[in-house]
Parts: sequence; structure tokens; C-alpha cells
Amino acid sequence: MTRLNGGLIDRNAPLSFTFNGKRLSGFKGDTLASALLANGVQLVGRSFKYHRPRGIFSAGSEEPNAMVELRSGAHQEPNTRATVTELFDGLEARSQNHVGSLERDLMAVNDLMSPFLSAGFYYKTFMWPRAFWEKLYEPAIRRAAGLGELSMLPDPDDYDRGFLHCDVLVIGAGAAGLMAALTAGRSGARVILLDEDCRLGGRLLAERQTLDGTPASDWVQSVEAELKSLPNVQIMTRTIAFGTYDHGVFGAVEQVSDHLLAPNGKVRQTLWRITSKRAVLAAGATERHIPFANNDRPGIMMAGAMRAYANRWAVAPVKRAGDGIAIFTNNDDGHRTAVDLMAQGAKVLGVIDVRDDAPCFGEYRVFGGGTITDTRGRHGLTAIEVTQHGSSTWHKVGALGVSGGWNPNVHLASHHRGRPEWDENLLAFVPGANGPVGLIPAGAACGQGSTAAALADGVRAAKDALSQLDMTATEIAVPTAENEAQAQTAFWHVPGAKRAWVDFQNDVTVKDVKLAHQENMKPVEHLKRWTTLGMATDQGKTSNISALAVMAELTGKSIPETGTTIFRPPYTGVSMGVLGGGDTGKHFRPHRLTPSNTWATEQGAVFVEVGQWMRAQYFPKAGETHWRQTVDREALAVRSAVGVCDVTTLGKIDVQGADAGEFLNRIYSNMMGTLAVGKTRYGLMLREEGTLYDDGTCARLGESHYVVTTTTANAAVVYRKMEFARQCLWPDLDVNLISTTDAWAQFAVAGPKSRELLSRVVDDFDISNEGFPFMGCAELTICKGLRARLFRISFSGELAYELAVPARYGNALMERLMELGEDLGVTPYGTETLGVLRIEKGHATGNELTGQTTAAMLGLGRMVSKKKDSIGAVLSRREGLEADRRRLVGFKPVNAASEVVAGAHLFTKGSAQTTETDQGWVTSACYSPHLGCYIGLGYLEDGDTRKGETVIASNPLQGQSIEVEVVSAHFVDPEGERLRD
Repeated sequence: MTRLNGGLIDRNAPLSFTFNGKRLSGFKGDTLASALLANGVQLVGRSFKYHRPRGIFSAGSEEPNAMVELRSGAHQEPNTRATVTELFDGLEARSQNHVGSLERDLMAVNDLMSPFLSAGFYYKTFMWPRAFWEKLYEPAIRRAAGLGELSMLPDPDDYDRGFLHCDVLVIGAGAAGLMAALTAGRSGARVILLDEDCRLGGRLLAERQTLDGTPASDWVQSVEAELKSLPNVQIMTRTIAFGTYDHGVFGAVEQVSDHLLAPNGKVRQTLWRITSKRAVLAAGATERHIPFANNDRPGIMMAGAMRAYANRWAVAPVKRAGDGIAIFTNNDDGHRTAVDLMAQGAKVLGVIDVRDDAPCFGEYRVFGGGTITDTRGRHGLTAIEVTQHGSSTWHKVGALGVSGGWNPNVHLASHHRGRPEWDENLLAFVPGANGPVGLIPAGAACGQGSTAAALADGVRAAKDALSQLDMTATEIAVPTAENEAQAQTAFWHVPGAKRAWVDFQNDVTVKDVKLAHQENMKPVEHLKRWTTLGMATDQGKTSNISALAVMAELTGKSIPETGTTIFRPPYTGVSMGVLGGGDTGKHFRPHRLTPSNTWATEQGAVFVEVGQWMRAQYFPKAGETHWRQTVDREALAVRSAVGVCDVTTLGKIDVQGADAGEFLNRIYSNMMGTLAVGKTRYGLMLREEGTLYDDGTCARLGESHYVVTTTTANAAVVYRKMEFARQCLWPDLDVNLISTTDAWAQFAVAGPKSRELLSRVVDDFDISNEGFPFMGCAELTICKGLRARLFRISFSGELAYELAVPARYGNALMERLMELGEDLGVTPYGTETLGVLRIEKGHATGNELTGQTTAAMLGLGRMVSKKKDSIGAVLSRREGLEADRRRLVGFKPVNAASEVVAGAHLFTKGSAQTTETDQGWVTSACYSPHLGCYIGLGYLEDGDTRKGETVIASNPLQGQSIEVEVVSAHFVDPEGERLRD
């Protein structure tokens, strides 16, 4: 064990875990990384391309090396950072990205082939010969792709999603974040404070500092206690903000039970959508390294991480207790690591400082003006070569800490294409002035890296946020803290002939950056993609600045002139499971039931998924052994008597306002503004490019009140497009929309006896043909006072109505209609029968509205009005669409016993069946009990002039080819007399 004294771990709570099958021990408060280091484990994984040995490099979510697989079986989770994985009793962890054992990785042979696998080799190698791509290159790349492995089993864990709102969101609970949250909380603002760690404090937990004369951890506990006592403050630990979005929205993931062996009924993770009026970005900073020859060996890590392991987790990152530790730095902060390590009892051999006038803050050796020019140790660091004033010496060490300065975490401030700005004094990028609106950087995230400066800056950021919200900030005393020495010099890499690593996860070296420059990949976007720099899971947090500095040297430009790539969400890795929010299996999308579902279930209905709804498909009766028997019976009943079908799922949109008619004129291709009150009109909606995407009806219930119906599948799409038009295209119109699909239960009552059935429920309203003609609509009451809406429209071609009542009464209404219509032979029917009836009548639905359908194809070209403008009207008349000669027609088999199949392609009789001779296809087909044979609808070239012709309907998938006669699409009552009766 390499444990030191002190730390914030609970030594009275020992924990047991396994790594690669070997049982190890740790304590409560450890991370997997600190526990591995405490057990002398330095080798934890292999790099992606060359399979070089890799060790723990950092102590946070920026970790590029220590990516492990956790758990086993269906719970297996790849690519988890050991540095942020809380240790728990029974944790299983395994290294990844190796063939064979971790120590004897067979793929390490790639390292010997490194001269052939340099930057851009993917683009140079896999282009030729072309025939190799499909059979050789692509399979090989797919086998090599990725780091960890999926279990390939369904994820058994539960996930959730939630929504939060606040005045001030504070991201990060370090010195600046705690002061910002305390300032805003005391001022009465609604505050959410979140941090990715399991406890508050941030970098304060990793330092040996005092605030107001007490240990920093004690100060953190007192602030946390006060924040918890404030009812307007919500603290969220184990929660990371991964993305900044429009209108003050932030995406965050809370790891609810990842730190537990078993969830114990809890969800694993929760995806939060947090809407804030203002946000304080106190995300801290990430230390950068200095590339030098063979700087990737296990045992070499960031100096700040080394300090964190010593101070917080009481660990010396060496294989054996007593092994020496060295520090390589270009700044004063590196010396603090040496001081803290010695205070904790670790053996420090010295600090190699590139500055000739290097300071010394303790009793350790300083190599002023020195650099590290090479290292030794295959699976763990054993020695370093120190070059000082031209003279090189080797020194035995067990670990090396490297500090090249600190980079503010600007990622969340850059998600809206906010360009970071270069700070010459800090030698790093800081958040720019054009970042997301309402996001205020604070503390180390904006360059205020000392503890004293971060504390004060947190107060400043909170006051700025409160001022923008017209809230008065309560004065708050800033605790006294030391101002740490922060002097540094610009030193970006150690020149040399050997490979010096810039991006550890993707195996990008200084030589690769030089090669990219040589091959003219100088823009940062080209550099990134040519070398794969920063394309790993850490998004270049530990590598970007070093690479930019090398490229700047090569081009003779400054680092800000060289520029940086744009960051985008997620800030760190997010599991696919939580993004889905548990929407798997039957929960893949919302599961919605119609108002009459209870009654339909009691009748033994067979259900089918239609869009997001479960709808009754048909209602079998005793003695019916095949679904066709049931559907035939239901269809004949509607044509001869009366049937009732739940059509609640049709989209219903209330449109109200003085300009509602004008608005609908622009939405529909045909005229709606002239529709009389109490009337309904069929209408078409076009996409911007002129094709048809939905049809339905529009009813006018009052002078400024319309009700639009849509197809079930397009209910949300139509509403979204209409709302976009209202808000963005024509905001000057006085019109408002609301979706009422869920508010009204609606039933189609169809058949020659439908009027008689409705007369038994309608209160004092004339529904005779004269009093309520075809395409009429009205608001009325039924069943002695229940408010309702009645529309005389027909989808079946029979005399028909649609009756709507508030959704809560839908099931009761269905029961009442069945009871009152028993003597009339009332029959419930489902979606299958609905399809038969509409095909017999030639009504188009989703099968016909394929995204390439025009109004002319449906024979409705005249419905695109030339007297007014509307969405898609102009482009619907462009030459390309008007040249399309396909028209909707009907098809009957020449041999009545033959089956017409939807999807069959149409060919002229006697012609070759090729794509060049293809003249259309069958869109819908069914068996018609009315005609006693199969029938179909479809699009045929010049179909409106070819009625009576025989064509071939070919179904090559099933080896079927039949002769069909082209007929009118209206198989039943083509003159429309029944529906007007």
C-alpha cells in the first residue's frame, strides 16, 4: 500500500473491489483511481492506436487514459473514467482495449508499426485499391474501432428525466461556485448548485489551505450546512452539466445510484433539463502537460492530480512506498505539489523547473533551467533523464508530476459558437465576450485561479446575475485566503527526436502535428481531423493547447492567431441510456390509450399500435376464426345499418383570433377564410417545396373560431408547423392555437341508420338533412346537457357523423351508443374496417401521402388556389412537379380470386418489368366484402385516362404477378349520394 497520512477518506469503512479479477481494498471516499494507486497499480489500460501502456493521468473528468469497464453481464458499462468512479464494496472493474492480458497485449505490435501509422494514414491508406474497402478495410476498421465493449444485452437499469427551473444556476461547487451560491441564496434567489463530485468543495478538497484560519474542508462543510438550510437553494451533487442550449437551458446528468452495488429501487441516472434565468459558470480549470520524449509511461501524471491524490485521498502515486517522486514544471504551482507531498510524508527527489531563476518553496532540490528529455519503464516509470544546461543525468523515480499551467474550462461558454479569447498573462484561453446569453464565468473558469481571487470572483458573478434580474444582493464577507504564487513562463514542449505525446488517448505526438503542418493541414479544424487530435472522450481538455502551441511555432504565428476549434456538447461522456431516459421496450415512445379503451378491452378487441396510440383493430365475436371474417362483418354492418368507431386519435387543433381565417388561408392550399360559420371544408396542407404532407377538415364554429383536424400520425407535425408559422412567419396576425387532441373524445357514427341513432342522444337540435346538411358542424348538447361538437363528415362514404365530447366522457358515450343502438344493429368497428371502408371510397391516407405526393396526383390539383398565396403553393406549380403524370386510380383483379398486394409495381401488359418501364405502384389494398374481391388504390402514369385498361401488378418479393383492371378510385357510391342522403 502507498497510503499517506491524513486525507478525506473514512479509514473506518474499508471496501473491497476487483480489478482484472484481482481483489484489492480501499476506503469509503476513495475513487477507483485513488484506490488503484493506493494498491500500487500504475498500469490501467492501453492507448487506442498503438496500444501503449497507459496509467492514471489526472484526477477528474478530463482523464484520457484510465478508461475501464465496470460491472458485468447486462450491467456492464464501458469507457468509464476511473478518476470519477466512486469506490463501493463489491465494485468490479476491468481494463480495456487490449488483446490478451493487460500486461501482454498482443496488439502492442502496432507500436512497432508506428512509422506506417502516422498522422493521416487513414486517409492515405484506405483510398486504394477501391475493391479492398468493403471486404478488407471496413471490416478491419470496425473490429478495431472503439475502446470498451458492450454486453450486447438489453440494459436492465432504469433511467429518468426531469425538469428544473431557477433564477441562478451555479455550475461547479468550488471556491467561486460556493460563494456565488451563498450570495444568491442569501439574497432570496432560487438557486441550483450542481457539481460532478460526490461532495462540495471542488479544488479546495485537494489543497492544504486555510480559510479564515480553519482548514478549507471545514469551511466547505459550514457553507454546505447553510445552503442546505435555505429553502430557496437546491444542491445537486454527482451531477454534471454537459451542454448549454438556447434560452438559458442546460443539460445535466445526475448519477443517482452509480455509486451503489445495487440500485435498491432507484434509477441509475437522471437526465435534467434545467432552465435558468442566469447561470454562473464556476467549472474551474484543467491542468495542461508538457510533451517530452516518452512522456506517456504509467506513473507520469499531472502535478495537480498528484497533489489531489496526496491531500484528499492520502495516496502517493508510486508502485512501492518509499519510491521517489519528481516534478517537472514551468510555473510556481508545480512547486506547491512538491511542498504538499513532502508535508504528507512522500519522498520528493526534486523539482525540474524550465526557468533558470526557478524559485524554491521548501526543502527539496531544484533543477533550474532543466528539462526532462527521456524516461524509462515499460509498465511503470522507473527513471527520468534530466537535461540541465546541456548536461544530462538519469535519476530513479517511481512517479513524475508534470505541470505546464492551467486552462480555464471554457467548454460550456463555447457551446453557442462562443469563441474563447487568449489571455497572454494566463497563457490560456478564457471565455469570450460572445458566449451564451446569461452565462457568467467566475473563478478559475475565467482565469481567477488563486483561492482568494476565486472566492471574490464568485461573489462578483452572483451580484452581476442578481443585478441583471433586478434583485438586490445581500452583502457577504469573503473569507480570508492566501494568494498563491502563480508565476509561469511560456514553455510548451521539449524538443527532441523521440516521440513526445500530445494526445494520450488517440496517440497523437508532436511529430504528428509537425507532419500535419508539412502536409498543409495548418487550420485547426484540419489539424484536428488529420491527426485525430482532441477527438477522444476528453474533447482535447488535456491536449488542445499543447498542439496549438506546436502548430503556432511551426507557422510563425501566435497561439490566438492559430485559433482553436469550437467545442460542442456533451462536455464529458454521457451514457446513451440516460439520453433515452428509459424509453426502451414498451416505453420506447408514449403509450396512449383512446377514451373508449376500457369498453373496447371488455369486448375482447384486438389492438394495434397507430402512431403513439393503441387503437382497436377489430372486435371478434364468438365463432369467428379469422380476422377477415370479423372485418367483413363490421364493414357490411356499416354499409347496411350503423357502426361506431373511436377516432379520437385524429389531430384536433383549435384556431382562434380575429385573423384566424387569414392564417388558415395561408396554411391550407385551398380557401378557408370564406368558410361559413357552421360549415366544414376538406383541405390540403403543402410543404414549402409544394408536396402534400397532410389532409383533413377545417370546421368553423364561430366568427373567429375554427377547428382543424389532421391525420393521426401527423397531429404533432401539423401543430408544430402551424405554431412555427404563427410565431415566426406571421407574428403580426391576431391568432392563437392550442392542440385539443387529448381534450375531446371523438366517435365516427356511420351508416344509413346513423342519423336515427344520433337522434336518440342529441338534445333539441335538428339533425335532419335539411337542418344539418353534409359538411355541417355545430356545438350542441347531448344526453340531457353534456356539451358536445357534431360534424357531418364521412370517411366511409356512407351517411356519417363525428361526435365529440370531453375526453372523460368518451367511454361512457361509447357504452350509451351501443345500448341505444342495439335494435338498429349498431356495430363497433376498428381501424382494419376503417381502412376497408376508406379504400372502397377512394379516400387517401398515410399510404398515399408518401412525401412525394402532389395535389394533382390525388386528382385535387384545383384545390391549390391561384387566388391567394399559401405555404408551398408557388413551388407546387414548378415544372418538375407538374410534369409528374401519375394519378390515383383504383385496381380490380381480372381474376376475382387473385389478391392485390400493396407495394406491387405496375407495368404495361407485355412490357419488360424494369425500373425504366415501371409506371407506378399500389399504395393500399384490401378485400372488399361489398365487391367480393380484392381491390387496391395506387398511382399510375396517366391513370385518369386509362380506366378500363388491363395492367400488370408485379410483386417480385413474393413471386406474384397478376392482371388488374384500372378503375375509378371510388368503388362504392362514386357519385356520393349516400353521404348526402
